[in-house]
Amino acid sequence: METEMEMNGKARAAAKPAAANLARAARVFFALFFTLCCAARAQSAPPEVFLLQTYDGTQDVRGWVMSEKLDGVRGVWDGAQLRSRNGNPLHAPAWFTRGFPPFALDGELWTARGDFENIVSTVRARSSGDKWRRITYQVFEVPRQPGGLRRRLSVLADYLAAHPHPHIKIIRQTAVRDAEHLREFLAEVTAAGGEGVVVRDPNTPYRAGRLASALKVKTHFDAECEVKKILPGRGKYRGMMGALQCEMADGRLVKVGSGFTDAMRAAPPPPGEVITFKYYGRTASGAPRFPVYLRKRK
Repeated sequence: METEMEMNGKARAAAKPAAANLARAARVFFALFFTLCCAARAQSAPPEVFLLQTYDGTQDVRGWVMSEKLDGVRGVWDGAQLRSRNGNPLHAPAWFTRGFPPFALDGELWTARGDFENIVSTVRARSSGDKWRRITYQVFEVPRQPGGLRRRLSVLADYLAAHPHPHIKIIRQTAVRDAEHLREFLAEVTAAGGEGVVVRDPNTPYRAGRLASALKVKTHFDAECEVKKILPGRGKYRGMMGALQCEMADGRLVKVGSGFTDAMRAAPPPPGEVITFKYYGRTASGAPRFPVYLRKRK
């Protein structure tokens, strides 16, 4: 007969493979879990894109290229999925992205000038059905391709020549002769209801981040309004003015919340005073877009 010590030894020996198998399974599980977590973080991370600086009239843009700055929703195609600049998935119908290239694109989801609210409601909804049929993908960049801008865009042009797609358009780039040429183009765009112009150095390689080689050029409109109410500030402006609710000559209410110094926020224009503000076009409902305080009426 086996002694109790021998039986315990055999039990321990038999338990070793089971423990080893359990440890291996645990390692596989945690490795898989870690991989999935990393993949999820990568999927939700905002894509690396280039951002525009502002043209102030001092930059020499001769030989650069210019195009209309479309007032839509930025969409980044990573070769498999369409996402917003912040990394959120854009729920485009499968038929919309079917036939998109297997390489990255960057552009604007757009319909027409003055249609911003409709574009936003279509693109950000989980299911917009046939509304997407009015959307076009206006491409202004082909990231991670070699060479300057023209060469990068030619990669997409070659692809579309072999695989035409009804919803992908390449935004036309026009060479800038001089500053006057840029001003004329900006005047044409804004007169037609456009938002502004983008100028870019076509010889720079692709880079993400806010670039001195990619500038937004905008004009603005001025209007007057009478201060009706002082709205309290929040966060760092707690205890000060956050914005002014004003009434325009046509009776439309507008909230002006930027363009003020801290001193002005501490002692804002009182109700009844008339101020001048600038804005960048109007929404579909006629409201001024991005109102910014300029001055008290002279």
